[in-house]
Amino acid sequence: MSVVVQKFGGTSVGDADRIRNVAGRIAQTAAQGYRVVVVVSAMGDTTDELERLAAQITDDPPPREMDLLMSSGERISMALVAMALHAAGLNSESFTGSQAGIITDALHRRARIADIRPRRILESLDRGMIPIVAGFQGVSTETADVTTLGRGGSDATAVALAAALEAEVCEIYTDVEGVYTADPRLVPNARKLHAVSYEEMLEMSASGARVLFTRSVELARNHGVLVHVRSSFTDAGGTYISEEDERMMEKAIISAVTHDTTEAKITLFAVPDRPGIAASVFGPLARKGVNVDMIVQNVSHQGHTDISFTVPRSDVSAATEVIQRVADETGADGYAVDEQIGRVSLVGAGMRTHPGVAADMFACLAEAGVNIEMISTSAIRISVIVREDQVAQAVRAIHDHFRLAEEVVYRAEHPEAEPGG
Repeated sequence: MSVVVQKFGGTSVGDADRIRNVAGRIAQTAAQGYRVVVVVSAMGDTTDELERLAAQITDDPPPREMDLLMSSGERISMALVAMALHAAGLNSESFTGSQAGIITDALHRRARIADIRPRRILESLDRGMIPIVAGFQGVSTETADVTTLGRGGSDATAVALAAALEAEVCEIYTDVEGVYTADPRLVPNARKLHAVSYEEMLEMSASGARVLFTRSVELARNHGVLVHVRSSFTDAGGTYISEEDERMMEKAIISAVTHDTTEAKITLFAVPDRPGIAASVFGPLARKGVNVDMIVQNVSHQGHTDISFTVPRSDVSAATEVIQRVADETGADGYAVDEQIGRVSLVGAGMRTHPGVAADMFACLAEAGVNIEMISTSAIRISVIVREDQVAQAVRAIHDHFRLAEEVVYRAEHPEAEPGG
C-alpha cells in the first residue's frame, strides 16, 4: 500500500469544526487504500500568541525555553486531530517531532533537519494506525533538546517525512486552492497553476510567494518528492510541484509575478573601493545571522562607492548595529535605512531562452509610472525594488502585460532576441 503524507496548516485546524473536517479528509484518503501519515501545524494564531506571551515575561527569552514553548502549539493540534479520528472510528496515535524521529542540528529557533529516523511511524502504520506528527519541531542528538525549525517548519517536516517514507505524494493543505499567477488579494483574476517546477517554486517562494516556503521546496527537489498544494476547504484540485516536464513542446515563458513587502534597503555611502571591502561588509552580517538578499554596488567614483542591499525588516536592528561598526572601521560616510520598499518579481522557466522578457517588464513598469530602484536577476527570475506604495500597482501592471490570467504561451515583444526569431 502506498504512503500519502498530508500536512494541514494552522487555518485548517483552527477550531474544533475544522479539526473534524480535517479528520474527514484523512478518513477519505485512508478509505481509498492509502497508508496515511499526517503532519499538523499549531491551531490558528497559537504560535503568535505564544510569542506575545513570552514577550510579556521577558525581552530576552532563552532560545532553549522558547523552543519548548513554541513546540507546544503543534502538540495540541496533533492530540486533537488524533482524538477526532478516534471519534470517527479510526485508529490513530500522535507523535511529537522527536518521537517521530525528526533529527536536527543544535540551533534553536531555526534548526535544520539532519536526518529522519521514522521507525516508530513505520511501526504505527504496520499496526493499522494513522500517525499524527507535530510539525515544526525535532530533537538535537547533540544536546537532546527540543528544537524548532523556524518559518515554514511544518512544511519541511511533511516533505522530509515523505522522502523518508518514499511516499507517493506529499499533500500540503492550506487556505488557498494552490499556487497562483499572483496574489489573488492584489490581482482578483489571478489564475491557479496546475503544475510548477521545483526550480520555479524555489524562486517564487524566495521572492514572496507564501504558499510554500523555500526550505520545503529544496527538500522536495533534493529527494524527488511530488508535492500537491491544495485547499482544506474545497475538493478542487490544486497545484503539483515536481521536476519540469521536458515532454511539453511549449511551456509558458512566465509562470507568476510575486511580491514581498517585508524587506528593508540599507545603503552604505562612500565606502573605499579596494579589494576585500565587500567581505568586510557582508562577513560580519553573516556572522550576526542577518540574511542579505539583493546587493548593488555602484561604479567607483574617486576611489569610493555606495553599496545597497536588502534584508528582512525583522533583521534591521541587528543589521544596523553591524553596519554602524563597519562604517566606522572602513571610513565610510555613513549609512541609511529605507523600510518603505517592496520587491516585485517575475518568475518563469522559459526566461532562460527568451531574453526579451526583461525589456518588456521594465517598459511595462515605466508605462505604469513605477520607478525601479534596484534590479536582481537569475536564470528564471527578474526582481526589482520599488516604493512600497507602488507594489500593488506594479504587480497588476505586470500581470496584465504578460497576460498571466490567460492560459497562453507569452511571446516577448522583441522576437529578434529570441532563438529562431
